[in-house]
Amino acid sequence: MTEERLKLTTEWDKTFPRSEKVNHWKVMFHNRYGITLAADMYTPKDAQGKLPAIAVCGPFGAVKEQCSGLYAQTLAERGFLTIAFDPSFTGESGGQPRYMASPDINTEDFSAAVDYLSVLDNVDPERIGILGICGWGGMAINAAAADTRIKATVASTMYDMTRVNAKGYFDSEDSEEKRYEKKAALNAQRTADYRSGEYETGGGVVDPLPEDAPYFVKDYYDYYKTPRGYHKRSLNSNNGWNKTGCLSFINMPILQYSNEIRSAVLIVHGDKAHSCYFGKDAFANMTKDSKYTANKELLIIPGASHTDLYDGGKDKVIPFDKLADFYNKNLR
Repeated sequence: MTEERLKLTTEWDKTFPRSEKVNHWKVMFHNRYGITLAADMYTPKDAQGKLPAIAVCGPFGAVKEQCSGLYAQTLAERGFLTIAFDPSFTGESGGQPRYMASPDINTEDFSAAVDYLSVLDNVDPERIGILGICGWGGMAINAAAADTRIKATVASTMYDMTRVNAKGYFDSEDSEEKRYEKKAALNAQRTADYRSGEYETGGGVVDPLPEDAPYFVKDYYDYYKTPRGYHKRSLNSNNGWNKTGCLSFINMPILQYSNEIRSAVLIVHGDKAHSCYFGKDAFANMTKDSKYTANKELLIIPGASHTDLYDGGKDKVIPFDKLADFYNKNLR
């Protein structure tokens, strides 16, 4: 298959400093829909032989130069070959129209990363894991339910994007009437977009920040709109997604067969995160009536907010040693 040729930046344009303990370069691979994905690969310096590998993506609306790259580089320092990739339609990855999201295609992106890693000479194809952050935490669990090649999965500060789109935050809009209102508005937007010939974007982090903004919106602002996490290609740092991009999430729930996942899964959340209920409920559903609970774990980080698990926050709360131990135990 011929890959779309992408123009990738050669400069170090991450939101985190470059590690002297790893090698880094850009790579590309394609998914089964023909979309070429861009990734940063990180490998331990002086590594030899076939390595365990981890594919990292997220958060929803972020790019690989932000959180996923930090996770990937830090895990490479601990002995893993890692890639942090931009999902389809975003960042440096291909796909048209831009700034779209899909529960199917974005789950497929993780399996496409596994395809790519499985055929590398320096990767052990029996020792491949994935890691999803925020909305891609849900996608990672969904991928683990479908892809038996994935041996270990971490979902960090996860969102279930299908649930929040269909039911609202804390399921506060879980009614036929509310869903109809959303679908009517989104379909009206489809007509407007087709008439204009352009896809209108929206949903980037609000700027300027209203004084009465919810605390988690303030947390998002503090990450995406400040030097801490701003990136010029990040959807959340700028104008957001295609407005109709989440339409399919409303009636296509993911995680339906998560309790049939046989491989290891670790869900990590902060107890101060507005999103913590997604992680707790996903773990409960994954272990309910399941024969495969021995290798499933929920880790709650005291005092951590949703965005603290993006880059560690001021207290550096991302449990990287725990993540490395989890992968070392289950990628063997």
